[in-house]
Amino acid sequence: MEKTVYIRMRNRILVQPNQEIILKDVAQVLAPDGMDQRIKTIPIYKVTSRDSNFIVMDAMKIIRHITNAIPGADVQTVGPAQTLIEVILKKKGLSLPLFILIWFLLFFGSAMAIMNFHDDVSMQSVQEKLYTIITGKESHQPLLFQIPYSIGLGAGMVIFFNHIFKKRINEEPSPLEVEMFNYQQDLDNYVMIHENKESMKRLDDY
Repeated sequence: MEKTVYIRMRNRILVQPNQEIILKDVAQVLAPDGMDQRIKTIPIYKVTSRDSNFIVMDAMKIIRHITNAIPGADVQTVGPAQTLIEVILKKKGLSLPLFILIWFLLFFGSAMAIMNFHDDVSMQSVQEKLYTIITGKESHQPLLFQIPYSIGLGAGMVIFFNHIFKKRINEEPSPLEVEMFNYQQDLDNYVMIHENKESMKRLDDY
């Protein structure tokens, strides 16, 4: 009987405290009929209060569980060698006064940054000169440029971030989302390297 089993470790999963993790939670499984369901339901680990927010599950641990459950199984790994398990802990909700304070800080901070940038590049002077060149008249309030520029500035930010409130304009990720993805990847790699030793010690006790 063919006993070749292919597994692909997932990059990252979320679990609840005290949850029992089974094999299909941390890896995709491809196995002959009659074996796949048995393999997928193999208990891998039980989250306890001893665990930190992150647990690193190594493919070697998975292979050990499979070979113990199905002696003689030929386990082949594909893709990443580890899965990062994040334990979701209950967090305190953000109070309304604190939310309002953060909103005001971000709003006025962004406004000050934009105004300081315009002052540094003498935007007012540039618009006045452009107005004089085009119309032949001098004005300290060239609304012909200021109004379209203000509208364009807001529209440009919407297009750049690719969102109108919670609605996405198109399927292309925004630069902010790409940077957040890269940050998450770097964070996961850091956690895997620094948490791996401690996680392996806890997993060996299971």
